[in-house]
Amino acid sequence: MSAVTVIFTLLFYVATAVLVIGLARKIFIYARTPQPLKIPTTPAPTTRLGVAARMLREVTVFESLFKSNKWTWLFGWIFHFCLLVELIWHLRYFTEPVLVFLPWLQWFINFTGYGMVLGLLGLWGRRFLVDRVRYISSPSDHLMLALLIAIGASGLVMKYLVHTDVVALKAFFLGLMTFQWQPLPADPVLLIHLTLVATLMIIFPVSKLLHAPGVFFSPTLNQVDNPREKRWVAGWSAKIDNTKTAGS
Repeated sequence: MSAVTVIFTLLFYVATAVLVIGLARKIFIYARTPQPLKIPTTPAPTTRLGVAARMLREVTVFESLFKSNKWTWLFGWIFHFCLLVELIWHLRYFTEPVLVFLPWLQWFINFTGYGMVLGLLGLWGRRFLVDRVRYISSPSDHLMLALLIAIGASGLVMKYLVHTDVVALKAFFLGLMTFQWQPLPADPVLLIHLTLVATLMIIFPVSKLLHAPGVFFSPTLNQVDNPREKRWVAGWSAKIDNTKTAGS
């Protein structure tokens, strides 16, 4: 077993553990954070079914972003759609036999890599060209975008310029899942791509990319607009009310 295989095997075990544990911890914190105010963004749904439909539109077509800024919506939606297709396509490296629907994505894959990079470049450009966005942009914002672009660009290089042994690569990841280590191809571009992916996995739980699960816990989106019909009591406010009732 080569040193490269051992290093990347340990790297991905660590990265996976950090991603899963860190993400679970953040979701647990989000779920336990009190929402003491009724603050749905109006016009808001008045039923739970309406809230579910609104949330579905928000996470699929970015409804509020579309109403706010069309250019940001366009670049953001292109990036997220292409990223989703790429993530689904990459399941072929972790499943045997390959999932039956994956071959249907073959045509899309010819464009999604370019779409990812194009969308990211558009989102990064606004941080330089739009004054108010440039003012609030921190170094971490630029580094995160640069990391994502580097992942997409290195993937395109492997797809069209410097090919790697995908059969051996799949064997490597299947071996990780079954704890039967297999050799990893030592192609430089592949190693760069995997290092960038592992880096993203490690920093994801402490980055602004947590808006992915965080959107489901946003009180402006997940609350029913019924303040007249039902009193809103949540978290610590409920405990205070119970204490006062017991003491009176």
